[in-house]
Amino acid sequence: MSAQVNVICEIALSLVTDHQLDDYLRGIGTLVRDSRRHRGWTQTQLAEVLGTSQSAINRIEQGHQNLSIEMVTRIGDALDSEIVSLGHAGPMHLRVAGGARLSGAINVKTSKNAGVALLCAALLNSGRTTLRKVARIEEVNRILEVLASVGVRYRWLGDDNDLEVVPPARLDLTRIDTDAARRTRSIIMFLGPLLHSQDHFELPYAGGCALGSRTVEPHVAALRPFGLEVTAKGGQYVARVDRTVSPSRPIVLTERGDTVTQNALMAAARFPGATVIRNASPNYMVQDLCLFLVALGVGIEGIGTTSLTVHGVADIAVDVDYSPSEDPIEAMSLLTAAIVTESEVTIRRAPIEFLEIELALLENMGLDYVRGPEYSAANGHTRLVDLLVRPSELRAPIDKIHPMPFPGLNIDNLPFFALIAATAHGSTLIHDWVYENRALYLTDLTKLGAKVTLLDPHRLLVEGPTHWSGAEVICPPALRPAVVILLAMLAGKGTSVLRNVYVINRGYEQLADRLNLLGARIETFRDL
Repeated sequence: MSAQVNVICEIALSLVTDHQLDDYLRGIGTLVRDSRRHRGWTQTQLAEVLGTSQSAINRIEQGHQNLSIEMVTRIGDALDSEIVSLGHAGPMHLRVAGGARLSGAINVKTSKNAGVALLCAALLNSGRTTLRKVARIEEVNRILEVLASVGVRYRWLGDDNDLEVVPPARLDLTRIDTDAARRTRSIIMFLGPLLHSQDHFELPYAGGCALGSRTVEPHVAALRPFGLEVTAKGGQYVARVDRTVSPSRPIVLTERGDTVTQNALMAAARFPGATVIRNASPNYMVQDLCLFLVALGVGIEGIGTTSLTVHGVADIAVDVDYSPSEDPIEAMSLLTAAIVTESEVTIRRAPIEFLEIELALLENMGLDYVRGPEYSAANGHTRLVDLLVRPSELRAPIDKIHPMPFPGLNIDNLPFFALIAATAHGSTLIHDWVYENRALYLTDLTKLGAKVTLLDPHRLLVEGPTHWSGAEVICPPALRPAVVILLAMLAGKGTSVLRNVYVINRGYEQLADRLNLLGARIETFRDL
């Protein structure tokens, strides 16, 4: 494939003038430089990942280095940034004509985080798994690429994003798609399912958003009682399973993390007998996984609490049909879009159980909204409501805004409060105590007119209200801050450009198109 790519590249370059080639290389170099800086890497660090020299990276960024498409693709994979893509002209950007009021109604899509967890959990089942209305996003695409590479068959059904998954009799992990695996943090959730069928296996290091150091040690500690030992070697997680080991007492998670809890659940699901998991996350994607496992025949007590008792079954071979619930983070994104544009919008199918703290805080800040009656999601468990949001004059809260494990304010919703605080009257302290880099990315709001001061790697002081203006910004490498910048551009006077939006497509399905249906004016374009 790489030889074919280079031939295509050489033919294409032979058809352009020297001046056009110089412009092309400078454009590539600028994208590489900006993506590297937003990831927080030096030229030397990028060079080490690519197996080249710092001087070569410097020449690339200056536009003085001829490049094959293969090398540009490698750089994009390393930076988790779509520098170029085969089959089209280059990375995707968004041009936003700000200042438009939104109106109408919009449905919340199903949960991205639940969707990727359920795809990993499908490895527990030798039967056919059908998932309904799966978010068709890049993060899901990466997991599907990994699954297909090891022998899993999948197909999309109809026009509603239903997805059918059928595992092979035996997975072939020697053929795993390393590039796809490195571009998603969800690959870490293969550990729990695979320990049931593999005595020894390797997985590439997890990728995904650039949010700082996030150790896998809590996962290793949670899975060690099941006989799994993991070491890191040569860019791989090397795993071995001791079949003589089984949980002899309750498993106490050292971190109440969502993916850690999901890994422990998937390990316990096919472990005969009862396994108790304490300090478990009761968050939305964990509840969806629990309900899916119950549909597979696994017994689970305590769903929605921090103490789970799992009654595992040794073999699972059933044809299962499951509907993941709606995404509370997307619901918060749409709420924020209405707030920042001072619009009247109805957000339908919002999972209220996972938004009640956020709404209580917004109500105290002065948000005018109407909450409709509750009804059930397609999974028969999650409570949904329709929310009518009206234009409101907000005031800064008295206390700082900070996340907590569920049922507290969701860590993924915190960035939206930085944007909302910028529309409110007064000063708001945002404390992002989990990630050491994400607060830094939110300072990009200053490019659009906000007054955001970085106090330290975890704390922001936001002063409002803001008179938003247009600007050109390269997309932050973290999903939620990237969407925050896009939503701020909706409010800005004039035209803004958000460059290289692959990270948004990782977690949102056709977000720009769906906002346009409400009256936003967002245009997709490519410039290479």
